[in-house]
Amino acid sequence: MMRSSCRLNIMLKKPNAYIASVALGLILAASVSAGDRVEDFNTWTGIEMIGGLSSTNPNLKYKLFAQGRFGDNSTRFTQALIRPGLGYAINEKVTAWLGYDWVPTSRPLALKHPFNDHRIWQQLSLRDNYSFGTVISRTRLEQRFFDIPGSSDVAYRYRQMFKLLTPMHFVSPKVSFVIWNEIFVDLNSMDAGIRSGLNQNWAFAGIGYRLNKKTTIEMGYLNQFINRSKSPRPDQMNHVLSVTMLVNF
Repeated sequence: MMRSSCRLNIMLKKPNAYIASVALGLILAASVSAGDRVEDFNTWTGIEMIGGLSSTNPNLKYKLFAQGRFGDNSTRFTQALIRPGLGYAINEKVTAWLGYDWVPTSRPLALKHPFNDHRIWQQLSLRDNYSFGTVISRTRLEQRFFDIPGSSDVAYRYRQMFKLLTPMHFVSPKVSFVIWNEIFVDLNSMDAGIRSGLNQNWAFAGIGYRLNKKTTIEMGYLNQFINRSKSPRPDQMNHVLSVTMLVNF
């Protein structure tokens, strides 16, 4: 928690540096030699709902997230994500979460046969409002289980995301500019083919539109870079049209 808070404080003091870091992530991803990777156009659509779990204890929260991902130039189902979670608001800015992910995966991400990725995760979320906008930090640790034949190990993965939402009042009081970057790091190697080190990087830039007090839609471009430097398969870069509805009850 201390490391996450330090990172967040640095970003809050220098928001321009944070914007530059996300832009740099996009530039670095785009600079990878085309001969060293395969590319695809994806469409991801999802909905996330967050609300209070108990009227007697407002600190208890729930989260439900569902997303469909379509690859091969958005012509076929590639992956889905179903994520329930329970949270506890430590204070107005910090929430601790515990949850589960079910991620059925097919081609082209699955090499031969479809498989399921089951994850248990723990997360610390920090959110604060400033004159320039809202800054969000999300630190997550995952334990992953695969139903791949011959795979019995548990994979551990660390994820760190920073997000900035800046109001665009000159356009509309309902519109915000949204950027975020998330890095994925595998913490161990396992018999399913995972190797420790950098796993993925996601960099997003887009627009948030507030439909009402509870509902916002975020739509934009997501660059997903999958690192396979220790695999016979080439690295993969997905250019993603991402649309997500966020509902806060």
